[in-house]
Amino acid sequence: MNDFQNLKYRNGLGSDISSEDPRCPNSLPAGQLTPQKCPYGLYAEQLSGTAFTAPRDQNKRSWLYRMKPSAQHEPWSQGPNVPYFTTKFDQIDPSQIRWNSFDIPKEESVNFFEGIHTIAGAGDPRTRSGLAIHVYLCNASMKDSAFYNSDGHFLLVPQQGTLYIKTEFGKLTVEPLEICVIPQGIRFQVQVSGLTRGYILEVYDTHFKLPDLGPIGANGLANPRDFEIPEACYDEKAPDMKFKIVSKYQGLLFTALQDHSPFDVVAWTGNLYPYKYHLNNFCPVNTVVYDHADPSIFTVLTCQSARVGTAIADFVIFPPRWSISENTFRPPYYHRNCMSEFMGLIQGNYEAKECGFLPGGASLHSIMTPHGPDAECFKENSQATLVPRKIAQDSMAFMFESCLSLSLTEWSLHGCGKIDPDYYKCWNGLENHFDVNNKPTAEDLMKPFDKIKLSKKN
Repeated sequence: MNDFQNLKYRNGLGSDISSEDPRCPNSLPAGQLTPQKCPYGLYAEQLSGTAFTAPRDQNKRSWLYRMKPSAQHEPWSQGPNVPYFTTKFDQIDPSQIRWNSFDIPKEESVNFFEGIHTIAGAGDPRTRSGLAIHVYLCNASMKDSAFYNSDGHFLLVPQQGTLYIKTEFGKLTVEPLEICVIPQGIRFQVQVSGLTRGYILEVYDTHFKLPDLGPIGANGLANPRDFEIPEACYDEKAPDMKFKIVSKYQGLLFTALQDHSPFDVVAWTGNLYPYKYHLNNFCPVNTVVYDHADPSIFTVLTCQSARVGTAIADFVIFPPRWSISENTFRPPYYHRNCMSEFMGLIQGNYEAKECGFLPGGASLHSIMTPHGPDAECFKENSQATLVPRKIAQDSMAFMFESCLSLSLTEWSLHGCGKIDPDYYKCWNGLENHFDVNNKPTAEDLMKPFDKIKLSKKN
């Protein structure tokens, strides 16, 4: 992966950015976007991520200055066949579901898009509504080929192995604990080194953006400056390469051949581009006196629906942080939710499920399916001495949360062989502690008001 060494990035998610390959200075047209003749004999091509007339604060587009326009290719033909990469979400099960770590192929050679396995989804890419959740399980690099998604945007969450991603906008290396967003339509190639596994959130609707901060104020959570955007970098052999382009369109894969590389962009400008983010840069906020704050305070990126404050998809993480709340059951509370909650684990252990929830595995708690800490977690944290404690150290769990009701695929429910049949048993040890004669003491009743008395003394 020598061509991925010493990469430089621009910073600032949402910014309007311009980038030129340093080998071709002044390759961006001066003062306009489509001159009669572009510098260096390049072609101007616009990539539109929203309708032309979308409001300015929502409008997404970039201009690419390339050696050949992307329109130059042979006719499309259907294929290749990737049997588990699908929009057929037709298996319905409201159970609490947990998958053990998904197996990475070892014998046969499988590249990134060949190794995509769909777990769940809702909606339809033809109407640009909904989402899909996948895992990728691969061991080989894509060669002389590129992939792009006509249906929606990809949010990639590596769990094992580094992704070396070449895009029309430049190159990115994306390691575990980093994420990458590749917007709809952008062509990319993934190279890997060894066994590689991760998760994909695919959204058919609006673009990912930073969540509003409300009363948190101007700063906190994920900061725009920490998102990294690639610099323009064209292939040296771009004009002379035979290339296979694979497109996902209405849930099917199509292939077209062309006599040049799609990575022939010498310069670009705009606000639509791929980007990456390191999860260790997240600035958590949390309760500082009592009770357990809602997990929405850990949202990194969101895709909002037409309903204010309701997400088609939230990407939420549970990073290392301090837990200090007083007189409080500190792990996540027992819960039934009008949202679907899909969780994955990048590394370590999740605080509410110390056993059984494995890196490279997943869980799904569907709309209104009850869930919460297992019996052992409840017992331990109900009796623990409450002192300030750093939790989730060397751990990183995440959640894809959606207002949509998700259905499963045949592979995820029956074919993968990774569902934990005993998951429901983790709550079996919860006992009935109710005792009508065990009345709260005066001291118990005053515990919530101790902070009030303390403030009066001060």
